[in-house]
Amino acid sequence: MIDSYDLDTPEGSSRTLTIGWLSLALGSLVVGGLFTILIVMSRTPGIQDVFPWIDFFHTALVVHVDLTVLVWFLSCAGMLWSYNSQGRCTACGWSALGLCILGAFILTLSPFLGAGGPLMNNYVPVLQDPTFFVGLGIFGIGFTLLVVRGLVSSHPIGSSISGSGALRFGLYTALLIALVSVGALISSWLLIPDSLTGQYYYELLFWGGGHTIQFTHVQLMLVAWLWLGTVSAAVPRLKPRIAILLFALGALPGLATVYVYLAYDITSASHTLWLTWLMQYGGGLAALPIALVIVPGFLGHSGPFDDQRRAQRSALFFSILLFTTGGIIGYLISGSNVTIPAHYHGSIVAVTLAFMGITYHILPRLGFRQPAGKMARLQPALYGTGQMLHVLGLAWSGGYGVQRKTAGSAQALESIEKLAGMGLMGLGGLIAIVGGLLFLVVVFRAMWPRN
Repeated sequence: MIDSYDLDTPEGSSRTLTIGWLSLALGSLVVGGLFTILIVMSRTPGIQDVFPWIDFFHTALVVHVDLTVLVWFLSCAGMLWSYNSQGRCTACGWSALGLCILGAFILTLSPFLGAGGPLMNNYVPVLQDPTFFVGLGIFGIGFTLLVVRGLVSSHPIGSSISGSGALRFGLYTALLIALVSVGALISSWLLIPDSLTGQYYYELLFWGGGHTIQFTHVQLMLVAWLWLGTVSAAVPRLKPRIAILLFALGALPGLATVYVYLAYDITSASHTLWLTWLMQYGGGLAALPIALVIVPGFLGHSGPFDDQRRAQRSALFFSILLFTTGGIIGYLISGSNVTIPAHYHGSIVAVTLAFMGITYHILPRLGFRQPAGKMARLQPALYGTGQMLHVLGLAWSGGYGVQRKTAGSAQALESIEKLAGMGLMGLGGLIAIVGGLLFLVVVFRAMWPRN
């Protein structure tokens, strides 16, 4: 007998909160996507000369990253945690959502209120302006409240170990790691010497929490993998007890952040290196075995599939493929070039595809229409293929020394190899943009009120 990895449909306030977090996630993509087009075009050979505004490139990149990575990922986390909640402390749930919406709105509005001075530090790039930091702080408070509520309101694993219980355990470990991430951010803020300023200050501020929250994203992605495998007929042949052990194994490197903060001074090289090593060598501990038990499921069932199931299977397949690709590229990094964004684009896009697939699955459960039509079938493959080209183009260019976080002539594309690599990056990025837009079209069409 093959165990089923699925979660019960939420009711009442849990269902409404899930819709609220989904709406915030989608809104962050809509606004962030407006900046994506300009970012890609400003780095594409032959087109980049039309976009000479280097300062605009960096400001757009700050807003784009914060919306399409920070807000999108954490809102999707809120969606999954609310889906699995029992409805306790509903006021806390709505307060968390309201604070995050307000914070995201202020972040988006801040450039138009005069915020400038972009700093391209890792994880949470910033604009050096009080308005921007107010928005970021409000969003952070809302997310912290979301995590605390999730820890006390999540459905229990259950007395008997089941597939649904394993998924709930995975969701709970993601909450624990998120709490550690918040603690790491607060500790960094308190421990950084007052003498440090500028980009180095923000690099240290977000380094610990940024590294740690990646493990939350991976745990949620693995929950989505097992869930999508079950509902899309790529059923994972994995005992729930083993799945729980794998989730625990995947959580250990994230929880080990506590040790790093206790053992090493925040400004020391050891602090930075240990956090990097935890992610480099611990990020795939659970992902690899779970992927290995899911992939054979693609070969064991030939259909027929409806549009929704095809979309779910495609999202699952490309999520596994991109996470694997990003992981391999991570071991090829040498120096500060575009191989680094090739690595993390592969990893974060894998998480995004998993969230896209889960969104397609839960829409009918939340009372909306089932995603259907050719767009729904093609969207994950189009988005995944575009992102693969984007990642491979960056990795190729990084091998020839193209530096990261540059645009226009600063990229120094003086050889055919660099031009070809960045051209492939641009083509893949444009294809991925189309795929991302199709996702929004499919989801909004399914959510549109019936006549």
